[in-house]
Amino acid sequence: MTRKTGLSEEELELWAAYGRTLHRVFPGKAPPPPPPPASLSAPPAPLTRESKVAPMATPAGWLGVNFAPPGLDKSTWAKFRTQRMRAEARLDLHGHTAAQAHAEVLRFLDVAYASGLRCVEIITGNGDILARELPHWLNHPQLRPFILGLAHPHARNNGAVRVLLRRRRH
Repeated sequence: MTRKTGLSEEELELWAAYGRTLHRVFPGKAPPPPPPPASLSAPPAPLTRESKVAPMATPAGWLGVNFAPPGLDKSTWAKFRTQRMRAEARLDLHGHTAAQAHAEVLRFLDVAYASGLRCVEIITGNGDILARELPHWLNHPQLRPFILGLAHPHARNNGAVRVLLRRRRH
């Protein structure tokens, strides 16, 4: 039995037909250039017991889970992080697909903010996809103006995220 290499003529035609159905993300423009590669001129300093690992760099305005947001006073952040501020509503995403979960998160936070709730909790479970995608959804420009901070309810509970909402201005 010989091993097939490359695509057959039929597969190439099918692939070309599929390619013609795609549209550019940036119509009329060239895609943005990739970021410049990191400088490799100086090797990083070796880690020692005394050295501290710096947190990962995040884009400006990005809310990371368990990172104190800029502009929030320490006492409010401490109350929020240590669960002295109770979650006023919960959304459980168990059994949802990513698309369903995204729609539910948008609806849930819209209703929570409109209702004047301050602290809510979103339960993703310990599955990879929803837990990984939730911070991206919460940092979306549509939701980001309503959210002050994000934290896991407990250090060992990565299957839920508490969301601190801004106060509504009338």
